[in-house]
Amino acid sequence: MTWHIITGEYPPVIGGVSSYSHLVAHGLAEAGDDVHVWCPAQPTAPGSNGVTVHADLGQISRLDLREADRRLDRFASPRRLLVQWVPHGFGYRSMNVGFCLWLWRRARRGDRVEIVVHEPYLAFGEGAVRWTAAASVHRVMTMILARAASQIWISIPEWERRWRPYTLGRKVPFTWLPIPNTLPAPDRGGVDRVRARYSTNGGTIVGYVGSYGTVATRMLCIAIPDILEKSPTSIALLLGRNSDACHRQLMNAHPGLRARIHTSGALSRSALADHVAACDLLVQPYPDGISSRRTSAMAGLALNVPVVTTRGHLTEPLWDATGSVVLVDVNEPRRLGAETLRLLADGDERSRLAARGRDTYDRHFHLSHTIGALRGAPQESCGSRS
Repeated sequence: MTWHIITGEYPPVIGGVSSYSHLVAHGLAEAGDDVHVWCPAQPTAPGSNGVTVHADLGQISRLDLREADRRLDRFASPRRLLVQWVPHGFGYRSMNVGFCLWLWRRARRGDRVEIVVHEPYLAFGEGAVRWTAAASVHRVMTMILARAASQIWISIPEWERRWRPYTLGRKVPFTWLPIPNTLPAPDRGGVDRVRARYSTNGGTIVGYVGSYGTVATRMLCIAIPDILEKSPTSIALLLGRNSDACHRQLMNAHPGLRARIHTSGALSRSALADHVAACDLLVQPYPDGISSRRTSAMAGLALNVPVVTTRGHLTEPLWDATGSVVLVDVNEPRRLGAETLRLLADGDERSRLAARGRDTYDRHFHLSHTIGALRGAPQESCGSRS
């Protein structure tokens, strides 16, 4: 089976879609498939282990897409195009209608276009006039993509509800394709070095890994001081890009905790895996709640680290049903801290929670489920002919 993965970012570019695309590409190759990745121009785009990278999308302009047509047409028809969709991933200030029309034309010519919806579109009413204009264009793009698609894969069930109206009655299958952990297995020596660097006198490490959005940062700036003031042997470890800004906010408000709040800054994937695995517990507030698209939560589950997180409007029933994480309602930072303190005081419960989390990950989110679903989907082209 031959795959053509089309993505707006791919390593060495850093990003969630980049890591996911790399993981899926190599998972399909390891299953015996021939995999070609098509991405924008970038400094280097090495291929390896059955994956060929074509950094031929350039700036994803009309001329770039014409050249991509020429190169794609060298492969036997029909081609299977797996598109990693986020509206902002394909340039033109997230309004690249031409790219969507290009996919529609490929479908009309017989290619099988499959869309993986990581993010649906901008919401109305959440920004200035430019935001509203972009949100409107995103709906047009969604209708074109839904017209082109033979299959729509969704990272969380909610995206079907949001995208289904834009199929305009066309019968295209939607299938849930949860996002797996994108970090490699940690190195035991690396984990030990992280713990030796940050943990004092065998104290516990409370970690957070994420993008440090406004809501998450606000909750962390309330919960972390509560936790550290009531658990004097614990330290907090802020991981990833933008962690420095959150660290500064905490230091300005709580200078007495300077020695107990640490930040890593940007890390490689392997180093981030070592840091996550070194934590005794992750505190992961999400403004819309934990869901199956949250790779930071998946990292905790996969690496056997217990997770305290938030329940919101995007949280699937699975999280309550499995008891694989501790849930508090969004905008309850004091309770987030209280639940963390409860677990810090009970090592056995932390171990049980970590085990339930790992079991849930293996049953529902492991990469093998993603690869099995993709390879098991029907292969006939059913793209729009009109």
